[in-house]
Amino acid sequence: MSVTLSGSGLHHRLVQLINPILDSLEKTNCAPPSADSTKSIICTLLETASQSDGQVLTSFKNSTLALALLITAQTYSTHDSLSWIPGHVSSAAASAFRAISNEYDAVFNRPLVVDLLPEVAPSLKETIKQDDSESATSSARVPVLHAILAAYQFRWFVTQVECPLLGKVSHLVIPCALTALDHWSSEVKGQGMIALIHLLKNVDAIELGAYDAVILDACCQNIPSADEIWHLVVEMSVLVVAIAHKNNCRSSWIERMLNEMLSHLERQPRNKDRRIAWLKFIEPLFSAVGLVLLAHFRRIFLLFFKWMHADDDETVLLVLKRIHAVIKLTWIRNTPYIGRLVDELTKLYKQAALRNAREEIRTDIIQIFILLQQCKGVQFETAWNKYKADPNLSALVSSLSERIVPV
Repeated sequence: MSVTLSGSGLHHRLVQLINPILDSLEKTNCAPPSADSTKSIICTLLETASQSDGQVLTSFKNSTLALALLITAQTYSTHDSLSWIPGHVSSAAASAFRAISNEYDAVFNRPLVVDLLPEVAPSLKETIKQDDSESATSSARVPVLHAILAAYQFRWFVTQVECPLLGKVSHLVIPCALTALDHWSSEVKGQGMIALIHLLKNVDAIELGAYDAVILDACCQNIPSADEIWHLVVEMSVLVVAIAHKNNCRSSWIERMLNEMLSHLERQPRNKDRRIAWLKFIEPLFSAVGLVLLAHFRRIFLLFFKWMHADDDETVLLVLKRIHAVIKLTWIRNTPYIGRLVDELTKLYKQAALRNAREEIRTDIIQIFILLQQCKGVQFETAWNKYKADPNLSALVSSLSERIVPV
């Protein structure tokens, strides 16, 4: 451990803060089956933290691991193993951590969590790995409590640190995150993904180092993940690409990732949550691909044409935003889809009359038409001319005639 303390008033202060929390926990009744085990784990950590053995930082480690679970119960998790924890206990835990962390920082001029990570991260990694190995031999494959709790603790620790300090401990964070991603339980995977997303938002390509390939491989392996964590897979994948491959549009990793995502979406085009997550996060990957995106036009636009008429306005608006981005990135050259795109957008413009977001949808369509005219000229005019006499499109025709310069 990086720091050893003895005889410090910090330990006495720590005991003052955690003892009331321990007393409240011992009086709390547990309802879910997993709650008793979780309660026992947290109480044991708090009890050992209150016992001074000359290694005060060990007490800080145990107490912080316990506080992490208590705080998580209120801020992050609805899992049965933590849902029993009363709100006032979670709030007390958050206040206790802030107090002792501030006092630790004042004494040592560095964050407590950063000093704890060198020991906490490897031990949590081993807990997740060991429980995954044990559960793999079980035919029932029941989620293992220790792995779930370790994943929540890990996520909490990582999200307490930001740039520039997080980059300095990325060599500790990434192996544990990858172990969580490799776990079979979606609950464990999800916490590892959240931790990794936080890391990726706070590091650069140099700090990521040689880990980009193994992270990208983990992203591709997790594309078939459960619905509840698929949005995390997409966000995580796009962040890695944006950091490590933003100047390498022909990267084999980008090609593999985009192909696997499109294949997955093609198998479930009506899955609302998956398409919204993909549409929401995918634009930085499109930007990294640039003109190479043309090679994927057929698959992308066939999905766009389906989603453009989805029942929910959120999907429709996201599709229109992504279409606009794709046109700007590629100038939509060498594609047979101009005619159909104009047809589908015109149809959507009419349908928008029955939608709550009609004005926003119609504004986005007009912006796309203007961009199409700028980049495709005669080809756009040829596709658009057949609609100019439609009385149901008089407002659109008028709006475009004011903004589009004739070719």
